[in-house]
Amino acid sequence: MTKAVQRAEQQKLDIAIAPMLEKDLEEVDHVMRLAFGTFLGLPDPLSFMDDADYVTTRWRCDPKAAFIAKLKNEVVGSVFASNWGSIGFLGPLTVHPSLWDKGVAKALMQPVMNCFEEWGTRQAGLFTFATSQKHIGLYQKFGFWPQHLTAIMSKNVAETSAVSQATYFSELSDDEKQMLLRDCKHLTDSVYEGLDLSREIRSVDKQQLGDTLLVWDNTKLVGLAICHCGKGTEAGTGICYIKFAVVASSPLPGYHFNDLLNACEIFAVGKGLNRIIAGMNTARGDAYMQIQRHGYRTDRLGVVMQNPNRPGYNRSGIYIIDDWR
Repeated sequence: MTKAVQRAEQQKLDIAIAPMLEKDLEEVDHVMRLAFGTFLGLPDPLSFMDDADYVTTRWRCDPKAAFIAKLKNEVVGSVFASNWGSIGFLGPLTVHPSLWDKGVAKALMQPVMNCFEEWGTRQAGLFTFATSQKHIGLYQKFGFWPQHLTAIMSKNVAETSAVSQATYFSELSDDEKQMLLRDCKHLTDSVYEGLDLSREIRSVDKQQLGDTLLVWDNTKLVGLAICHCGKGTEAGTGICYIKFAVVASSPLPGYHFNDLLNACEIFAVGKGLNRIIAGMNTARGDAYMQIQRHGYRTDRLGVVMQNPNRPGYNRSGIYIIDDWR
């Protein structure tokens, strides 16, 4: 779609695209829940996600990467972009159901693509409904192509006999946190060049959304897991959500991955949570099989789309947990 056509559609609806401000968050949250709940056919669309919160957490993580669509001064859509160094992803992108198929989603894509360009994003991606050609078709217009499925998996953890020597980012001093962030960046960069989760780690710590778990082999950092916990986070009541986890490339990545999964289980039980949710791209075959052996079961599937059309870190031998919802 040309920029001229995009402008014509925006002018027809008098749509304005603008940075998201704190005063917009309540309206953004309402439209986001209504849109997803309506698409999924929920009896009460606004019950989507229960008391989990994607809007406030992501806006506070990076307000400059959040945008709204307004019609007659009312919020009718929104989108967020996330910067993980060489990796960038977008979502959620939502539009009020009364304006579906009116060009609003296309208009919201442009500031996201601008973010990726400004950040020097090497690999951009997103997670969407695998059975919706409308969603897939939209993102294809912007150079994204469907690849492997991502399984949203979960495990109940009322109690555990798991063992791990993991430490927690929240327990460090400010100076120690700065040093540890360099170690984390070195770890992620060794798995995929330029991958950097510093922004997410700092955001979870500053907003007190959960914690980042750190797995060691003697004095060497070999794994980390960024976890959200409970109400008002991206997890929801009673849930530990592993937003991102990775272990270093090594002769024994499966051993360290097992330790990382144990650490997440111990952490969840210690916080009084009874369920863990984790996303696993099926292209990471070794990690996908191992997390299944650990007792995780698939709740639903989505498809990852990437621009350019190459695997990125979604390939065999990579032990990463994430989903780009």
